[in-house]
Amino acid sequence: MKTLVVYSSQTGNTKKLANAVYESLKGEKEIFSVQSAPDPQNYDFIALGFWFKGGKPDPKSAEYLNKIGKGKRLFLFATHGASPGSDHAKNGIKNAVNLAPEAELTGNFTCQGEVNPKVMEKIKAKPEPPVWINDAPAAAGHPDDDDINRIKEVINKIID
Repeated sequence: MKTLVVYSSQTGNTKKLANAVYESLKGEKEIFSVQSAPDPQNYDFIALGFWFKGGKPDPKSAEYLNKIGKGKRLFLFATHGASPGSDHAKNGIKNAVNLAPEAELTGNFTCQGEVNPKVMEKIKAKPEPPVWINDAPAAAGHPDDDDINRIKEVINKIID
């Protein structure tokens, strides 16, 4: 099986998860940032990691998801400032799935990721800040070792 790990990361949060996914995979595998990622059609299994922008995958990841065609096995992972299991996190994954409707979704994983303080201030200044902003302080220090171990467990269940 030829495997591709692709990630988009502004602050390093999603890259940490991408490296954990990559380390957990066996066989022929490659890892790329979304900016330099190859054509997904040449791979059997694609793990795509992204951060949320407006409750959706960041624009570069969204564009890449549109390239993933029929019959490709897809694992999604994401970091966000919202609480784990929140509607914001669930809807972000749903939005990602909708961008690759022909892919075979094998699973997903999300966890909080520390939000850049400059971004926090900018978002707090909005007339109507997003609902997840109140959860963001709890994201400090994430992804942590527990998050890394959990994504490795999820990947191991999928590939076994």
